[in-house]
Amino acid sequence: MSEPRMKIVLVTPEIPYNTGAIGRTCVALNLELILIKPFGFSLEEKAVRRAGMDYWKHVQLTQYENWEDFLETRKPSRESLYFFEEHGAQSVYEPDYQQDGYLIFGCESKGLPMTILDDMKDRVFNLPMLNPVVRSLNLANTATAVIYQAMRKQLGG
Repeated sequence: MSEPRMKIVLVTPEIPYNTGAIGRTCVALNLELILIKPFGFSLEEKAVRRAGMDYWKHVQLTQYENWEDFLETRKPSRESLYFFEEHGAQSVYEPDYQQDGYLIFGCESKGLPMTILDDMKDRVFNLPMLNPVVRSLNLANTATAVIYQAMRKQLGG
């Protein structure tokens, strides 16, 4: 039986460079990358492969047609779902992350749909920003910071 591991979920990603960079982080940490359609690009685009470098072929990639398809197929427990939004009421530093949790990020321009977040307000977390001049952070940077925080115990930190 394989060891439990976190999964990264990108809901309707729009920018190939971000998806490629997150894919590279997933390869580095042996994490599955789950993409929820529709995408704002083709996975065949050079930009995805360029950002993922020559690691893209090693990405453990799963795709779903939509959020409902993901839920019906995976059947994740509510406690294993961690949503990340700038308006999350809790910091990414607060939860005790499950080793097999799903770290879920929305698209670059709109974030996660309210239809997904409506019943999950207690599962929405933010990455603190100290200067109010900054409205949001780059998705790939945010995902990488969150992933390393969530895996801190697993990585020996």
